[in-house]
Amino acid sequence: MNSIRKTDIVLVVDDSPDALSLINDALENEGLDVLVALEGRQALTIAKRIRPDVILLDALMPVMDGFETCRKLKEDPGLSDIPVIFMTGLSDSDDIVRGLSVGGVDYLVKPINPSELIARMKVHLSNARLTNSAQAALDSTGQHLFTLNEKGEIPWATPQTFALLAKAKVEVSLANSIFQKSILEWRASCSEAEINFVVTAVSYPLSVKFLGLNGDGEWLFKLIDGTLPIESALLKRALDLTERESEVLFWIANGKTNREAAEILAMSPRTVNKHLEMIFPKLGVENRTAAAGVALRVLTHEHT
Repeated sequence: MNSIRKTDIVLVVDDSPDALSLINDALENEGLDVLVALEGRQALTIAKRIRPDVILLDALMPVMDGFETCRKLKEDPGLSDIPVIFMTGLSDSDDIVRGLSVGGVDYLVKPINPSELIARMKVHLSNARLTNSAQAALDSTGQHLFTLNEKGEIPWATPQTFALLAKAKVEVSLANSIFQKSILEWRASCSEAEINFVVTAVSYPLSVKFLGLNGDGEWLFKLIDGTLPIESALLKRALDLTERESEVLFWIANGKTNREAAEILAMSPRTVNKHLEMIFPKLGVENRTAAAGVALRVLTHEHT
């Protein structure tokens, strides 16, 4: 799916003329309009005058660095939804996490590979155009979700997933990483009943949960930080629920109907309803929507 249009405008911000030249040539070969800036303040001025569709932003620059530039972009309502892709050095994992935490959607490792640059831009331009889609809604929930295709590529992920992968020092690239290969091998050999997988190929404690197929036939996964308790355990601890009540509330908070939650938890819809009748007074709420809101506030707070 080609998500780059000839009318797209790309703003490239880097204090290195050589880097600017390389990126400019690659983008112009794709027929794109390219704007360039040598530092953050200049980039902000250009973005306000000619709103770009995507911004490639060097993390480390004099005067105003990329982090402060991105923060100011996200504070401007007219510019806040522009996808910002950070460019950083190979070993700067702290900078990667910092860049994503201030609003970046992705990062590229220098020296920039033009083909990877174009591929990443396609993904994020597509995401930016899906503002009313389910994926965009998932981005805003703070969940660690991503898709994986048969080639071992990650076509889409929430910003929170990229931040956690960077924290775990997992480099996501077009060439399958050990992380991606291990998940591919697991999906090829496991049964449909096996939905949880511990990623032993990386030193940081990560696991993935298989959620199903999306509309493009890609596998949808949830990435789990092994240093944190699982969501239902968080709800149990924070809201003083039983284990089964916390499991029911978790799936209700994820938009499941009573019947869907019952199928997942291997119980009857009536039992799910019975649990909800016990949950509502414990939370001081009267309906499913309010209960889901309480749960989401707990989960969002715990993961930030």
